[in-house]
Amino acid sequence: MSVQSKLDIKSKNIDTILVLDFGSQYTQLIARRIRESDVYSEILPWDVDIKKIEDINPKGIILSGGPESVTDIHTPRAPKIVFDLQVPILGICYGMQTLAEQMGGQVTTSEKKEFGFSVLNIEDNSKLFTGSSSEAIDVWMSHGDKVETLPNDFKLIASTESAPIAAMEHSSKPIYALQFHPEVTHTKGGKLILDNFIFEICSCKPDWKLDDLISSRIKEIKDITNGEKVLLGLSGGVDSSVTAALLSKAIGENLVCVFVDNGLLRKNEAEEVVQTFKNEMDLNLFKVDAQKIFLRHLKGIEDPEQKRKIIGRTFIDVFDAEAAKLENIDFLAQGTIYPDVIESSESESKEARVIKSHHNVGGLPEEMKLKLVEPLRDLFKDEVRRLGSQLDLPEIILNRHPFPGPGLGVRILGEVNEKKIKILQEADSIFIEELREADLYDSVSQAFAVFLPIKSVGVVGDERRYSEVIALRAVETVDFMTANWAYLPHEFLDKVSRRIVNEIEDVSRVVYDISGKPPATIEWE
Repeated sequence: MSVQSKLDIKSKNIDTILVLDFGSQYTQLIARRIRESDVYSEILPWDVDIKKIEDINPKGIILSGGPESVTDIHTPRAPKIVFDLQVPILGICYGMQTLAEQMGGQVTTSEKKEFGFSVLNIEDNSKLFTGSSSEAIDVWMSHGDKVETLPNDFKLIASTESAPIAAMEHSSKPIYALQFHPEVTHTKGGKLILDNFIFEICSCKPDWKLDDLISSRIKEIKDITNGEKVLLGLSGGVDSSVTAALLSKAIGENLVCVFVDNGLLRKNEAEEVVQTFKNEMDLNLFKVDAQKIFLRHLKGIEDPEQKRKIIGRTFIDVFDAEAAKLENIDFLAQGTIYPDVIESSESESKEARVIKSHHNVGGLPEEMKLKLVEPLRDLFKDEVRRLGSQLDLPEIILNRHPFPGPGLGVRILGEVNEKKIKILQEADSIFIEELREADLYDSVSQAFAVFLPIKSVGVVGDERRYSEVIALRAVETVDFMTANWAYLPHEFLDKVSRRIVNEIEDVSRVVYDISGKPPATIEWE
């Protein structure tokens, strides 16, 4: 059982933009961008019961992208009620293609799929582009089909070299469509386009505030837990920390925090967690030393998905065992957030493609003995941080870089063992230490070291060394759905590299990852 319900918008008379999900990995990001502008957004699957759509009474509807092709038989289509409601409609990528096909246009499969940057040329005036400072905009494409022929009563408003019909609008109705993705940060002016849709076209009021969420979630948690005790897996990361603060406000002493030291944490992290949360924040915290258990289960395992699921399963097993020692524990709380759910294909429509499983969502066994509480499940990382600030959590916790649930288990490529963990902990510690020393830590969104499954020849002093290779990764991002690699100074990278090679005997080479997301992911596994 999860705490997933949104604000009770019906009682608050809040303007709402409905996003119909066709399975895109970016669907949740559309809603995030809208909420960023203080307009409430709800996501429903494309084939949802029409009564749910009627109950929301949306001011506008956005049709998301998706992995299917409208040229195939039995692929998703926008339901009839979308058109019957007579509210503004915006189709994005697949949403544009199904609009075109359903309204009499023609969609064809492109000879060349387009993934990445493209230059959008504005061909005609449109409310979508109001305020744009240029008639040529860098946009992000991700499609294999394209609109070949405009539907009746539609006009062309923008094009690209590979997609002559890259944006269109109805001549008399507020129906618009874009082949590119305005929701990703790679599209310059994408937020302006979405703001034009929600404010200029849909006439929404910016009346949804994150502040309202705290009181709402506290009430939800109280109602669901009903005075029973909740066991929280506290890692010390932003997500679990904010979850702890929120639960503490809601249920007080009924919150029991258990910190599982799986041996896959950053250097000295276990000690820091106990000091911060038990000694300074006075939470009811128990520490479980489980490194040997995790390493035993991971022995001989190289596949990243297997490692994630093993770590997730072991994590829950340890929790079940710990809960059995405690009285009247009925709920397990987790700091699951939107990106975890998105990349684990936990969309309501089940159409999204799996990128990775997350231990919070992909590794939970069906026979788990505890009911599940996830109060941050529909929030993005920056929203979580804002929530934490309103809950008076220390800045050092809120601004800490994200750390994957499986820990170093997915930053060690290949089999995990104690020696590799120690090498990676040291390398990662050096990297983070130097970032802080150079005042660069807060300028990147996430930074870490990766243990690669290869060895390389090096020369240290007069000694020839055939040993391990460490990769450094640093990215800049707003939402963690897309990211750019960080342009760190060469002198800085040189210093970090020299320190790692000189101070860690088992490392002979350091490389720097310059891949963006997409096409890469932020983590290596």
